[in-house]
Amino acid sequence: MDKADFCRTALDIFRFQSRQCKVYRSYLELLGVEPASVKEIRDIPFLPVEFFKTHTVYSSSLPPQHVFTSSATSGMQPAQHHVAKLGLYEKSFSRCFRQFFGTPEQYTILALLPAYLERSGSSLVYMVDRLMQQSGAPDNGFYLYNHQELYHRLCKLRTDQKPVILFGVSFALLDFLQTCSLSFPELQVIETGGMKGRGIELSRNELHQILRQGFGSRYIHSEYGMAELLSQAYAIEGERFVAPPWMRVLIRDLHDPFYLLPCGQKGGVNLIDLANRYSCSFIETQDLGILHPDQSFEILGRIPFSELRGCNLLIDNVCI
Repeated sequence: MDKADFCRTALDIFRFQSRQCKVYRSYLELLGVEPASVKEIRDIPFLPVEFFKTHTVYSSSLPPQHVFTSSATSGMQPAQHHVAKLGLYEKSFSRCFRQFFGTPEQYTILALLPAYLERSGSSLVYMVDRLMQQSGAPDNGFYLYNHQELYHRLCKLRTDQKPVILFGVSFALLDFLQTCSLSFPELQVIETGGMKGRGIELSRNELHQILRQGFGSRYIHSEYGMAELLSQAYAIEGERFVAPPWMRVLIRDLHDPFYLLPCGQKGGVNLIDLANRYSCSFIETQDLGILHPDQSFEILGRIPFSELRGCNLLIDNVCI
């Protein structure tokens, strides 16, 4: 998908969602935006991601096939993403995986995902489970806190010289390395984030150094996704994420959320996810980031609450 195709498709989806998604339509009306007047991507208003916690963000007349939920710290309301077509999600993450890693069939896929496995509705668990099914390897498996079992499985696969991918939430990978370490140069580790509420502040570079030393691997990657999206971006052995062709990142000014910043400036991350056709494809996240001229991007952490401005304050005024 080239730039022209992406822009044309994004504008078509914007007009569709401005009609079909009650929450988004109400939000546009509150902003005084007439959809027909929007001619460029830069003019599309982005829906604050918090709406997924307080409203049903949905653009289909059919009942959803599934509802994904976000993780939430104690006392917080989880987000809900109503998915009209699970096949669209599966197509998105499968094509994305192949773009960055090749076919699942060539790997044994392991997953260290406590907290995600211990609740229902995780889109990450759904994705990894389907990738395991596509892989078909007999040693595929999920792990909670059974670190020794995972350690022995990794040692076996290292001896067998089989390509292995280990998905892991960041805190769980660090916990594993407290008692286990190995030298597995060909192991590919994909950390999925997940330090929120752990009281530990690590940069991605610091985290990757620890993982690289603990697993004895040079292949340490990152996945960027969320329950409110049906697409992911990956950072392959580095700090910068790359999105698939149907996903775009824009950076907004923290004090004026309707003003988009040029490449190289730090601000709030806006996402266009064309796979979100039946919810909302235009999402204003709470992440802080930088976009580079080659369209790769960095995630610098969460935006401090004191910096949330502008259209976030309109949420309570949207009544559906």
